[in-house]
Amino acid sequence: MTTVLLALTGAVVYGAADFLGGVAARHLRAVTVAAATAAVGLVPLLVGVPLVGADLSGAAVGWGLVAGCSGGIGVLLLYRALAVGPMSVLSPLTAVFAAVVPVVVALVRGTVLSPTGWAALVVAVVAVVLVAAVRDTSGARVTAVGLVTAAVAGCGFGGIVLAYDATPDGSGVAPLLVARGVQTVLLGAVAVVVAVRTGGAGRPGGAVPAGGSARPGASLRSGGAVPVGGAGRVGGWSRRVVATVVACGVLDALANVCIQAALRAGEDPSTLPVVSVLNALYPIGTVALAGVVLRERLTAVQWSGVGLAFAAAVGLALA
Repeated sequence: MTTVLLALTGAVVYGAADFLGGVAARHLRAVTVAAATAAVGLVPLLVGVPLVGADLSGAAVGWGLVAGCSGGIGVLLLYRALAVGPMSVLSPLTAVFAAVVPVVVALVRGTVLSPTGWAALVVAVVAVVLVAAVRDTSGARVTAVGLVTAAVAGCGFGGIVLAYDATPDGSGVAPLLVARGVQTVLLGAVAVVVAVRTGGAGRPGGAVPAGGSARPGASLRSGGAVPVGGAGRVGGWSRRVVATVVACGVLDALANVCIQAALRAGEDPSTLPVVSVLNALYPIGTVALAGVVLRERLTAVQWSGVGLAFAAAVGLALA
């Protein structure tokens, strides 16, 4: 039960972070927002060191590097995928791979689930697809390049969960700090290159939907529950944008803490697939905030996905 609650909390907080990232990306380039929020996320993790500790062992640092590279590359590949193909197809595909890859790894390791647990996992994956489904009016076509890029991006996001799962017990926030540092450097370097090539970092990033966190975001990761980017608006670093970026970075870091805590809360081998699939339900937090703050309406398909998500969570808690 604790694992399920922590994983769901992490997913909802991720979704909230992505909502804020999508709002910020209306005024700044998406990659700029991603880099800035990654840097901001270092602060709450550093504050947490005296509270929960940070054992910088070789294994903790090593898996933190893997998580940081995996997440950073996943974000960049998703930018590319959504730039060349329809969000309505590629974004749910990314979410499915992010959920399924750790499940496959767990199966290879010999994890055994009860029939109820398997049914709940299948329902949760279906819920991920439905919640992430969005209307696409761009007219973009599905291409092999877009499909492969989205799939690899999803594998990158799934790699974050796998890396955190492999960290030693007692590592504290050390793996999270290392991962966040790697993401900050990687995304920051890309943001600088983009700014230099295009003459400044103040303009929104065009037609590429984006979220603000350094992992897959519902505005970025699930395809734009929050409309962002390109209408030619130039906002820059106003106080409101700075506050939004800071809040996004803090929430994203806290979500990572929840996910790692969920992985450590259970000794059962089924913990990894359960956390992986529940983590992929992050679009729920984003679409909920989009409905409350921006008065956006969930489609019937998304509502059905939300219902299935709660049913899956109950099933996993009882399994």
